[in-house]
Amino acid sequence: MPASTSRQPSTQPLAAAARAVLLALVATLTLFATRDAAQLWWIALLGVAGLPAVLAPQHRLLAPISRFAEVVVLGLAASQVAADTHLSGVTGGLGASAVLPYLAVPVTVTALSRRFREGAALLAVAAATLLASAAFTQVDGGPQLGQVGYLAVCAQWLILAGLGLYTAGTLQRVMRVRGEGKPQPYAEATRLLTQLRTVARQLPGATLDPGGISEHLLEELRVVAKTDRGAVLSASGGGRLVVLAQIGADRVDWETTLDADSAIADAWATQQPTVSARSQARSRHSGEVSALIVPLVAGVRTVGLVVIEADTAAAYPPPVVSRVTALTGPAALRLEAALLFDEVRSLATNEERQRLAREIHDGVAQELVMVGYGIDNALATVHEDAEETADSLRTLRQEVTRVITELRLSLFELRSEVDRHGGLAAAIAEYARTVGASGGLRVHLSLDESTARLPAATEAELLRIAQEAVTNARKHAGASNLWVTCEVDPPYTRIEVSDDGHGIGDQRPDGHYGLAIMAERAERIRGRLEIRPRQPSGTTVAVVLGSSPRRDKVRGSAAAAEGE
Repeated sequence: MPASTSRQPSTQPLAAAARAVLLALVATLTLFATRDAAQLWWIALLGVAGLPAVLAPQHRLLAPISRFAEVVVLGLAASQVAADTHLSGVTGGLGASAVLPYLAVPVTVTALSRRFREGAALLAVAAATLLASAAFTQVDGGPQLGQVGYLAVCAQWLILAGLGLYTAGTLQRVMRVRGEGKPQPYAEATRLLTQLRTVARQLPGATLDPGGISEHLLEELRVVAKTDRGAVLSASGGGRLVVLAQIGADRVDWETTLDADSAIADAWATQQPTVSARSQARSRHSGEVSALIVPLVAGVRTVGLVVIEADTAAAYPPPVVSRVTALTGPAALRLEAALLFDEVRSLATNEERQRLAREIHDGVAQELVMVGYGIDNALATVHEDAEETADSLRTLRQEVTRVITELRLSLFELRSEVDRHGGLAAAIAEYARTVGASGGLRVHLSLDESTARLPAATEAELLRIAQEAVTNARKHAGASNLWVTCEVDPPYTRIEVSDDGHGIGDQRPDGHYGLAIMAERAERIRGRLEIRPRQPSGTTVAVVLGSSPRRDKVRGSAAAAEGE
């Protein structure tokens, strides 16, 4: 309403001018068609009928009544003028055409005021008046309603008026979307983000971490239902699930494929709790098991699944299922908010990294390049007898070149992201190759990545840890070779970076600071950071996330074979 009211003053002069122009036009056309000045009294009556709409355009009763009076008078006038022109030997359709153009005035006014229903009603009243008046008007001994030419002209003008009403409505909607729609999403986003910030500060522990919320939910479920192992899974795209948190004596290789024939896939599709006598772990195939899979549904959308298992039969009767669903209902909303917040935070972080990269490239990097050019110019003008000055300038030039190289590598690191389609291993491999080549390192890659994906936030943290490890090896280790191993089989992941340098004990303080950052990142994603010497020389930095029973079994068999 406010927007409509604010635009109303600009339409009032336009409507009044349109009435005056159309009245003059139909008066001229009527006089030309009938050659009888007496017929102009219909035009005068039309002006009187529209006067209240001009004087009180916003009145709730007078304005609509005035417009309906206009179309009634217009219908009567069209019929009578058409009959008079027919008696004068002129086609009756010409007389109607002289008056009916005025129909555009009341219809257009309703369209400009966004009263589209009133406009449609005006067209209906005009059609009814034209038909009724023609039925009672006699022409050549019969009702005017039988005159094909008259009916054709009336239908033509009614259709044109209807098209005008439709076009005006479409233009109004387009203008509203263009004029008001653009800032609306930003205003709504601002409002929601402000509310989210306020709510986040009031949450227990002030956290919106999906992993933390998932772990808390599993601990709550352990109290109300027997749970030897359990997990919270969430969608990652590509028809697969990712493990947000899990509990139990052993880490489990859960079924994460939604297109498989499993209770997990059924629960996701039906949004109903599912009880199964089969384990949902791909690594477990024997023994008595009860599994309960409960979808986490927020509104109409499934945001995740809770899987709990007990090593006994029939561990989850209906009362237990009811107690579990009583906890998972509220948790679904908390988890959805955390996942959305995580996505917004990830987008904001990536955007900020890109912004910083642009600022550094366009600012400090360009300035350093200009300093290098200045040193080159100074070297070109140094006299031959000033060898000491020339050596100092060459040393300074080498240092500037080194800083520019470091800066470019920092820009590459800022811009590096895990591609949605390429995966974590590809991103780490690209970074290791680029940085290794710049540092004169021979890079050896061992990549083993399954089609399953980790949560996007976890992949981003693992990439940053790998980047820091590679950077430390290049800058501080004095190494010749770099070995990068990447094993990704969710929920298990192992990233290992080794070098043949002089070892971690001789690193500079900023290198130790980098190790502290890696430890913080690993803790954030509930991973384990391992730093150990490499034999015969060098350092190995590894981050391990979860565990893989299948891989542990393979390693155990290999170790046993070596022992024999």
